[in-house]
Amino acid sequence: MILAAAQFTPVPGDIGANAARMAALVTEAAGRNADLVLFAELALSRYDLEAIKADPEGMTVGPDDPRLTPVREACRATGTAAVVNAPGRAAGDGRCPLLSTFVYGPDGALLTRYDKRHLSGAENDVFTPGTAEGRFTLGGIRFALATCYDNDFPEVPEQAAADGCRVYLASSFHDDPRWMDRYAELAQKHGLHILLANGTGTGTGVDRPDRPACGRSGAWLPTGEQVAAAGVGTDLAPGEGFELVLTDVRDRITLMADPAVAAIPVEECGEPLVDVRTAAPALLVAADRHDEPGAFAHLRQGVLRRLLTAQESLPDGLRLRLVEGYRPPELQRRYFEEYAQELRAAHADWDAERIHRAASRYVSPPDIAPHSAGGAVDLTLVTAEGQDVDMGTPMNASPEESDGACYTSAPDLPPAARTHRRILSSALRAAGLVNYPTEWWHWSYGDRYWALATGADHALYGPMERW
Repeated sequence: MILAAAQFTPVPGDIGANAARMAALVTEAAGRNADLVLFAELALSRYDLEAIKADPEGMTVGPDDPRLTPVREACRATGTAAVVNAPGRAAGDGRCPLLSTFVYGPDGALLTRYDKRHLSGAENDVFTPGTAEGRFTLGGIRFALATCYDNDFPEVPEQAAADGCRVYLASSFHDDPRWMDRYAELAQKHGLHILLANGTGTGTGVDRPDRPACGRSGAWLPTGEQVAAAGVGTDLAPGEGFELVLTDVRDRITLMADPAVAAIPVEECGEPLVDVRTAAPALLVAADRHDEPGAFAHLRQGVLRRLLTAQESLPDGLRLRLVEGYRPPELQRRYFEEYAQELRAAHADWDAERIHRAASRYVSPPDIAPHSAGGAVDLTLVTAEGQDVDMGTPMNASPEESDGACYTSAPDLPPAARTHRRILSSALRAAGLVNYPTEWWHWSYGDRYWALATGADHALYGPMERW
């Protein structure tokens, strides 16, 4: 997964113009293989506390504000998420605004809202502090949100790490470049991959004259090493010019071997497995897959129902083809051990824990495997006539065989493959399934990984030894 921090100077007070600018930057970042774009503090309006205080009705927005339509549409068109910081409208009449972050997913829908909890100086005269933590999951990665002065409180990144967050997104308006050293310290201390979108241009406080932001948006590895940096941005006039800082966070994905997956409880709902070939003739099943009892063509009823919904939403000329659904636990154990043995042979210096974790990128550990619960499906897109389309790699290509191109959000894919993956992802996400991000073809519903990714308090489906 590639993340981008967008650095630009907003047009003072022109929310419509700045939203259009953000939409263009989402599109630009998507063209550079980014899956998420982060914007600076109050990038939607400019950091102008006087203007916001003088016109709280006109200068604040909710997540569904029509002026943000271009951003939502750009997310939907490109399959890219956006993290937009803005003067947020509070629920109820007469309440003070909040300093808000709206996270829009690849489908343009709101993933979460975070309201800045620690206000600085004159911000207290304009905004109300928020109360909730900023958290969301995307592409198998748990993210934390923070806004500028939040980062001055050690408990904020500390709690993010404790909550299982792997990536920390900071929208800021710093005027002191010494803050960049602070982000390096936070990354190293808490083991977080940090992405900063910092402001450029000048900001205005209620009780102080204009102050210039220092730019320098950047990215830091969990080691504290800075791996990307923008310039100071002094040459970026309002509405003109931009910089994008890109960073790859694929190594922060929550793998199937993560203890957080196994920790999800299962409350088996008792839903039966059904044979897709007879229960849903409209869904194409791979003709070259054979096992004597036909286990591969079975799925839980709820999964099948969602696949049919997803297929109905595909563009004309495309359909789904199921390659494998249910996998008996004995077969799952064999697959896992065979791949683990390949890794042992290739990496004699790896210990057992590393082998187990690496194997789980490609084959789920048997005790939590979604396929063995009947909740996972390996599938692809084909034409209406059943012909393959370019998906970037063959199905079941391992990370080693594909040089990482099997990852759903792998960079440098051919344009056609990236488009087809976006179409597949959009349809399946909208139907309620989640992707295992190391395999573009693997989607599931109701299993432990689905529960972790969606925030459900339990899984619906457990392993089925007999079917």
